[in-house]
Amino acid sequence: MEEAFDPATGQINWDCPCLGSMAYGPCGMQFREAFSCFVFSEQEPKGIDCVEKFKAMQDCFRQHPEVYAEDDDDDDDDDDPDHATESPETAVLATEGTSLDTPQESTPTGVHSEPSP
Repeated sequence: MEEAFDPATGQINWDCPCLGSMAYGPCGMQFREAFSCFVFSEQEPKGIDCVEKFKAMQDCFRQHPEVYAEDDDDDDDDDDPDHATESPETAVLATEGTSLDTPQESTPTGVHSEPSP
């Protein structure tokens, strides 16, 4: 599968089929700015310094629902959780209010993810 970013050249291929038409639609400039920021981000977690650019891109998406609205008729996997996809907006909303520095709950006593020796 072709990738949008080539680490050997340090270039982003805006014509990569993996990006669809995102780089050229009415929000193409906002997409390019957000995507470029993320690709070249050196912050941890990766892309944390790009949040404002992604918000600007999402705002643009909302201003152009005729182009960026989710089309429920095209996705036959909507009812299958194994094939469900998450929009970037949903992913951002799902992580709001969570801290990456906060330790996650430990595994309950007696439940092991690896077999014991």
